[in-house]
Amino acid sequence: MLKFVDHLSWPVLIFVSVLMLLAPFQPMPHFLEKLIMLKNGTLTRPIDIFDLFFHGFPAFLLVLKIIRSRKGA
Repeated sequence: MLKFVDHLSWPVLIFVSVLMLLAPFQPMPHFLEKLIMLKNGTLTRPIDIFDLFFHGFPAFLLVLKIIRSRKGA
């Protein structure tokens, strides 16, 4: 089921993950802003929740690929 993760390119996945976690660069990355909102309990608007998942999804795929590659080793 998760074989598609194995076929993702490491450099591309790392690049996209870092880019999405840091975008936009000014004034504060959305992912960090949404994590702070989550910590404070103010992450309530659907667009903010979507933004958290949208910016964090490539990093989630990268972590999943790391876990799958270590299990296969």
